[in-house]
Amino acid sequence: MVNAAKSESKLDSEPQSRQLIRNVSDTALWVAVYRADESDRADAHFHDPFARRLAGKRGQEIADAMPFQKKNSWPFVARTYLFDAFINEQVRQGAEMVVNLAAGLDARPYRMALPPSLQWLEVDLPGILDYKEEMLNGEKPVCALERIRLDLADGNARRELFDQLGQRAKKVLLVTEGLLGYLSEDEAGSLAVDLARPASFQRWILDIGSPALMRMIQKKLNSQLNQAGAPIKFGPQEGPDFFTRYGWKPADVRSVFTIAARFKRLPLFLRLIAMFSDTDKFQAKRPWSGICLMERL
Repeated sequence: MVNAAKSESKLDSEPQSRQLIRNVSDTALWVAVYRADESDRADAHFHDPFARRLAGKRGQEIADAMPFQKKNSWPFVARTYLFDAFINEQVRQGAEMVVNLAAGLDARPYRMALPPSLQWLEVDLPGILDYKEEMLNGEKPVCALERIRLDLADGNARRELFDQLGQRAKKVLLVTEGLLGYLSEDEAGSLAVDLARPASFQRWILDIGSPALMRMIQKKLNSQLNQAGAPIKFGPQEGPDFFTRYGWKPADVRSVFTIAARFKRLPLFLRLIAMFSDTDKFQAKRPWSGICLMERL
């Protein structure tokens, strides 16, 4: 599992070298820019009033320097929208606690219409949570928010945490947005097994890509991500069914490509592909990504 324990608390500080992405935590600054850009649109499909502040100057520099740039921000926009939709649905259905692993710069406990009684736990490295607290100082979350500083690569520590959290609620929703791509298949499977331990961990929202998509990302982005020690690795041949051997099965799978096409966020040539292709179904040999609601077996 990605170990970024040396992540700086001052994420928005100037880089000490030409290396713009210094560690995996810096990717959170980059993705926050895309959330901010979507929020600024008149036809925005979600509003994150904190994203620009959280991204900071360095987040914009990273986004501007990436090969995909803004013309390919659509996967992040669709991903955010779909995670929002799944979370809203599960909270309406009675989830008492949300555990957001590798929470990064997610501001959902501040920006979404969540019940005040909902317990929201953010788990991430100390550096990024310190930075987040500094940037959101004075802001009030809409629900009961708690932050836990933990390196999820530490298997013993995370299992101990999961066991503790599993006793605090009867119906827990797990969220891993943008985490699994950085893991190997063994690491993703190990995490899934650990998440299946507590009986109250009933549902899990995750994002997953096809092997073809992983190869495309590796070709385009891995030179920058490799320098930060955070290459994209996870794109299992089985797609969402990969997790069935580890105690989870897909209950609902929604295509990022399909949503982006519906929202007219795709470049024109990709819109044409979407019109004449079945983008909803997982396809290992084509670039595909989806947001999955998993339920324990």
